[in-house]
Amino acid sequence: MREAGRKLNHVWRIFATGFAFVLFGICALLVSVVIFPLLRLSTWNADIARRRIQRAMQITFQVFIQITRLLGILTFSVEGAERLREPGRLVVANHPTLIDVVLLVSQMPQVDCIVKRALWRNPILRWPASWAGYLPAVAGAELIEECSATLRRGRSLLVFPEGTRSVPGQPLRLQRGAAYIALAADTEILPVTITCDPPTLSKGNAWFRVPSRRFHMHAVVGSPIAARDFIRDNEAPGRTARRLTQWMLEHFDAGRALPPGQEASDSPYPMDGIHIENVQS
Repeated sequence: MREAGRKLNHVWRIFATGFAFVLFGICALLVSVVIFPLLRLSTWNADIARRRIQRAMQITFQVFIQITRLLGILTFSVEGAERLREPGRLVVANHPTLIDVVLLVSQMPQVDCIVKRALWRNPILRWPASWAGYLPAVAGAELIEECSATLRRGRSLLVFPEGTRSVPGQPLRLQRGAAYIALAADTEILPVTITCDPPTLSKGNAWFRVPSRRFHMHAVVGSPIAARDFIRDNEAPGRTARRLTQWMLEHFDAGRALPPGQEASDSPYPMDGIHIENVQS
């Protein structure tokens, strides 16, 4: 009897997951073609419109994450969420699941994001993305300059330094783009470590391969650290970026291994690699 109940629950969560993603797609389209244009037309001030659209994006993601919770697909928790609402920081996070951006943006009324270049070729979605102040994932140097300018204007920016989702059981591989952005903007970095138990919606894991039980997403928002703290006298920028990237890597690795309620320690050392991709992958 108990085994039959587990099988029924598993089938239900497959159906519920598919339903949730279909609902998300429909709602995202309606919000993009109806709500966002109305918010843009509600004021002549582009900055006010951007803030209203980003707030609407937060509410949309809050609704989605609560629906998935009520459907029995997942549970979630965020430690230090109040730090995410402080403006002017580069928020960097590891990327274990497809919906990491949904979880984080649902906690942030104002945040800029980097989105796929393909979105800017979409005649329906490119304008809402532009109105929201999101940045297209263009060539490295140009993207770094646009991101650092956003941070210098006092806005927050969300970046996943891995550039794509993690592969369960594989070591994290971070790109140096996020470090270059932080150094160019002379800003504070706010690290967020995300864990998912059991692993699901990871790279190469189809949505219908749901785990044996509902999964729990846990995000720990660490303490902010200034990018300038990693600068050494007469040191090449590339070496500083490697040191900062290694600090991020060690922070995420330590945070993923810690039980809830503890923060990863900080320890900068060199590392290679540079590239930055979209935040949604």
